[in-house]
Amino acid sequence: MPLLAVRPQCWQSTGSGGAGGRGQGLALGTDGEGNGAGGWDGWGSSPILTALLLAFQLTMADLPTSLLPARGPDPGIGVGTWAWGNQFLWGYDPAQDAGLQATFRRAVQLGLCFFDTADSYGTGRWNGRSETLLGEWAAGLSPEQRGSLTVATKLAPFPWRLGRRGFARAFQTSRNRLQGQLQRVQLHWSTARYAPWQEGPLLDGLADLVLAGEVAELGLSNVGPRRLRALHRRLAARGVPITSLQVQFSLLAPQPLEPGGVLEVCRELGIALLAYSPLALGLLGRSQQSSASMPPGPRGVLFRRLEPGLVPLREALARIGAPHGAPPAAVALNWCRAHGAMPIPGLRTTRQAEVAAGALAWGLSEEERAELDRLALALPRRMPANPFQSD
Repeated sequence: MPLLAVRPQCWQSTGSGGAGGRGQGLALGTDGEGNGAGGWDGWGSSPILTALLLAFQLTMADLPTSLLPARGPDPGIGVGTWAWGNQFLWGYDPAQDAGLQATFRRAVQLGLCFFDTADSYGTGRWNGRSETLLGEWAAGLSPEQRGSLTVATKLAPFPWRLGRRGFARAFQTSRNRLQGQLQRVQLHWSTARYAPWQEGPLLDGLADLVLAGEVAELGLSNVGPRRLRALHRRLAARGVPITSLQVQFSLLAPQPLEPGGVLEVCRELGIALLAYSPLALGLLGRSQQSSASMPPGPRGVLFRRLEPGLVPLREALARIGAPHGAPPAAVALNWCRAHGAMPIPGLRTTRQAEVAAGALAWGLSEEERAELDRLALALPRRMPANPFQSD
């Protein structure tokens, strides 16, 4: 994979599957162990809300016992912003904005440079709130700090967004909310399963924006390996590279590691892999002692379903993190990084930014990664799959 341009004040990484854009940032989602307001996490795709209400009975698929690809430099960590405006799952209230802004500023101070958002982030009248807040706060930075950021947004392929110019108005609206701070536009999810005819023209329209110089980079989200190859061929014919692909990837969702999976294909094609929900909505950030306290709503339902089987994994996370003074969430993030993916969990407090920055100061050994692989594969259940994920 060619080296991507990076800013010197940002955490950065190069190598196979490792780079997230012009700079590397990082993020998380509650207090140091996933307790308190919201929980550690930041799924990069609102359609996952649907998946939360589906099929908690899913069990681990049969995967190879060895999931150890060739090791390259570990990538950075990005900042997901799904919770900034989401009331349904994260209990957003505008009274939280001052704390979120302080978190944003602290993240930038620490060199956390990659921020991921979407035009559909926000509940009801707060739709688009994540972009609006991110745009306002980025505008308040110094020119040097603004120049260090890579802001990526995702545009949702709603049924009424049709044709090559189906995203034209949505793109302009997002860019306005972000006050021009937009370096990468992404297709939020694949329509291959339910409207395959819709996807191609919309993607062509995004490529038009790149070729016209309206935005620097193009990315994808929720696209499987076979579809990724097809879309790569389509865009390569026009000279437009796919900078990144976002998929759900964590110790509780290791499907990208399957032979022929997206991690392998991304390495082959030189596409950076971004891991959304790397902490499984906060499950992987909680200690065993905190498991008696459950979050409200769908997250609580999910936690009750999956948490009983996590004891061996949590013990390993605590043991591996102890020599580094790192909480379980940092270990879980570094597992993603050890497999060549840049995790983009949510970031809601200044403490989270500080803990996450520490995760970039160390990495897993091959033995630690292999141990966590074995424990992940032995889990009786996994996270619900995104229903919009293509094959």
